[in-house]
Amino acid sequence: MRSISETFQNKSRLITRRMFILSSLKVTVFVVIITRLFYLQISENIKWKSLSDKNRLREWKTAPQRGIIEDYFGTKIAKNTQVFQLHMIPEDVPNMEKLFFKLSRLIDFNTRVKNNLIKRLKKRKPWEPIIVSDNLSWSEFSKLNLFLHEIRGIKPVVSIDRKYLEDNSSSHIIGYVSEVSVKDLENSESLRKINMPGLKTGKNGLEKSFNEAMLGKPGVQRFEVNAYGKRIKELKFIAGSPGKNFRTTIDQEIQNFASTSIKDKSGSVCVMDIFSGDIVSMVSSPTFDPNKFVHGISQKDWLALIENKKKPLINKSLAGLYPPGSTIKPVVAFSALENNVISPKSVVVCSGSMELYGQTYHCWKEKGHGYMDLRNAIKQSCDIYFYETARRLGIDRLSVTAKQFGLGKKVLNHFNEERGGIVPDTKWKLRNIGRGWVLGETLISGIGQGYFQSTPIQLCLMMAQFANGGYEVEPKIIDDRINISNNGLKRLYKNQENIKFVLDALYGATNEPMGTSYGSRFNKPEYVYAGKTGTSQTRTITKEERELKLKSKDLPYKKRDHALFTAFAPYKQPRYSISIVIEHGGTGSSAAAPIAKKVIKKVLDRHQLRKKYQWDLFREA
Repeated sequence: MRSISETFQNKSRLITRRMFILSSLKVTVFVVIITRLFYLQISENIKWKSLSDKNRLREWKTAPQRGIIEDYFGTKIAKNTQVFQLHMIPEDVPNMEKLFFKLSRLIDFNTRVKNNLIKRLKKRKPWEPIIVSDNLSWSEFSKLNLFLHEIRGIKPVVSIDRKYLEDNSSSHIIGYVSEVSVKDLENSESLRKINMPGLKTGKNGLEKSFNEAMLGKPGVQRFEVNAYGKRIKELKFIAGSPGKNFRTTIDQEIQNFASTSIKDKSGSVCVMDIFSGDIVSMVSSPTFDPNKFVHGISQKDWLALIENKKKPLINKSLAGLYPPGSTIKPVVAFSALENNVISPKSVVVCSGSMELYGQTYHCWKEKGHGYMDLRNAIKQSCDIYFYETARRLGIDRLSVTAKQFGLGKKVLNHFNEERGGIVPDTKWKLRNIGRGWVLGETLISGIGQGYFQSTPIQLCLMMAQFANGGYEVEPKIIDDRINISNNGLKRLYKNQENIKFVLDALYGATNEPMGTSYGSRFNKPEYVYAGKTGTSQTRTITKEERELKLKSKDLPYKKRDHALFTAFAPYKQPRYSISIVIEHGGTGSSAAAPIAKKVIKKVLDRHQLRKKYQWDLFREA
């Protein structure tokens, strides 16, 4: 039996052990608490501070000022305007249906808008801002701000939007902007860096070509909010920077005048400074309203554009391809003279047609022109003369000269939609069609038909390089304030007299009786110009149609030939070239030349103003 003393010792040891365990536990708990506090307050301080700031602070990007596009005289063709928008961050919205209900009471938020927003929400991440409306009225904007404390996850924003001239004459040049798409973001690092609600990007024209430079940098606005998300204090504002402005060579007054001159037709007007290469006007008709694309074009308006048979979305000056028709004859004549194939005195008898290997080739004048020398052949546009000249010259030599004068290649920078056209030769046909060249194709090439395809801007350049004395010039549409003479440019001729001869023949075509554009001449010396008409066939004329002697106006619209005209003005001291294309207009003399006459007068009336402005800019530079 244990003694009392032993029992007491055992109990004492037990108590001591328990106290030790308890003390150890207390120390352990204390250490854990201290460690946790240290971890939370020191190691995790940044994390929890960030979470706290996220609940307390907000950051919004403000839209940057997109660069402005001006005409030569400073008229703003594409500018910025103030708009009211409603932005939303989906993850900050407690109840989306309640939000939709409240918005329907405050702004124009119908079922169509709602469904469209839901579709867009499915394509976005919850934390990505999205625009609910990008064009609020002042009344709607005011209401939203008044009830903002009741609605979480949204923000009324004063932003910037694009605005274009209402005459729409420069739409194809300027292009338009629209909302940034997923594809846009994938293709542009610059857009990914600054992407924000309401940001617009250039879709075509100069807006697309210079998009990165014109974007600018958005500003950043940081502010503190209360528990309800209401703004209580602005903490910091970092101003953005505007995009780069661009000044074009376009004279907007001439541009509008030219556009009005062909507004009811499908075609193009191009005007160029023959020395500097400045594009004074470049009109494509019909045009479109670029403002409709800024906020998203409606399905009705989009269908109206794409279903229009005259194709208003195509820049016909750069992307329209047409056989040059008789406008190529100055090139054929010059090439033949340069290659010593003919002389100015070479005579061909035109009876109205000619036979070659069983094929009949017709002149536009049924009974023929009779005896023709080169000058009269250009003046009266005798097809038989140029069949024979092309036969002697050959397609390969003609091709070389045509390319020198700007045909068959892209000639204007900054436009992705520009097409190069076709200047055929023996190698081209073998490479692209897989068959050898035949002589009959050379004959019809001599009058600008067959495989030949050109754009209006190419024809304008072609005439410019004749008018400036035969010097190569590069067309441009962005003004660089440099006035270029022909002294430092490449010569396109061997014999200067050949250029002079062609120019004199073109004078006869416009200013002498029996000239193809005589009916569109000026009697006032200061407006006298020289040019060449052309008719671009859209199809082969049948034997039956020749026998019926149907005129262009008697044919269905799509079966009519294209009407062309190229010219330079003034004749004595040339400064501008012009090309006119009227789709399915019939003949160049009746449809294109009268329009050219009006535009030329407008251009010459504006010349002194342009010259003075150019000098003022030169002195400032």
